[in-house]
Amino acid sequence: MPAKTPPRRAEELEREYVIPLRPSQHQPSRRRRAGHALETVRRFVVRHMKGKPEDIWIDPRLNERIWERGIQHIPRQVRVKAIRFEDGLIEVDLLEEE
Repeated sequence: MPAKTPPRRAEELEREYVIPLRPSQHQPSRRRRAGHALETVRRFVVRHMKGKPEDIWIDPRLNERIWERGIQHIPRQVRVKAIRFEDGLIEVDLLEEE
């Protein structure tokens, strides 16, 4: 019986996601919404890109987009592009709207 070989991971995996932030508008108190939204983005990317929370790098433009209207008024959703590199680092960028 031949030994099973583990599936090969691609060197770079790039995907686009629309992350819903609606739960972050209702779950935390008003003064914690933006921070909760960033943690929601981090948890979403960990779940979908099979990474670790400490290996995720969030682009400052995405952070500014979430904080754009203040701590209380976050966007309902954000479009992001996530890239997982071969060393396990995951980069999350804001996807440009055309």
